[in-house]
Amino acid sequence: MAEPGEHWHPGAAYLYVLQLDGPALAWEYLRRHPDYRRDWSRCRHDDASAHWGLRLLEDPALDARDAQPVWCPDHVGVIQLHPDLDPPPGAEGFGLWCLPGRKRLVHDGRRLLCASHCGGGCLRLAIAPGLCNGMAYVCAARVPDCRNLAREADKFIAGSVPTTRACARPTATELLELHTLQALDGTLAGASLRTIAGVLYGAGTVAREWHADSPLRARVRRLVRRGRGLMRGGYRTLLPVAV
Repeated sequence: MAEPGEHWHPGAAYLYVLQLDGPALAWEYLRRHPDYRRDWSRCRHDDASAHWGLRLLEDPALDARDAQPVWCPDHVGVIQLHPDLDPPPGAEGFGLWCLPGRKRLVHDGRRLLCASHCGGGCLRLAIAPGLCNGMAYVCAARVPDCRNLAREADKFIAGSVPTTRACARPTATELLELHTLQALDGTLAGASLRTIAGVLYGAGTVAREWHADSPLRARVRRLVRRGRGLMRGGYRTLLPVAV
């Protein structure tokens, strides 16, 4: 898998970004930070991970499709599963391998964390140490309306979430993230603003519209500035928090 900043010209290499949620996007920006990459290669200890808002350092060579960064504290998208101490008759038991989709597991020293990718979405679970396969369970989450989120988690765990979804046209927000990451990689690779514009919008567009005060030049400058800001700590704003 290519490192951030390498082979940044093909736009197709960034299409997966269109499917990422906030926590996954936060990882994409963080893993590009040169100081984070230095900490991964040299330190890999708790103090270093806490500085970046993580419980554990994750390999920056892994993009959001394969990485499982453990944010500290848990963001609201993480659903906690605990043993049900007073289950009703016929309560459905927990089955990790009944979860649909591709799963990635990591233990943070306290509990097992599971990220299950299905139908273009990602369900993130924090499984309490006392919860075993087949046991009745309850869900908890840091949101004002826990019932709706817990209901959706029950559906996912029961395998009723569809595994495919219709392809929709990318939204303006999704395209903004794609272009921001590609522009940031171009900057990290040492490309000029004009070169980045040519990659993103085509050589013909640059030939027609690029000049000192052009909207095109201002747009590329904003993308680069936004990417640098998100990489240098702004990625934390992409992590949903309880209100």
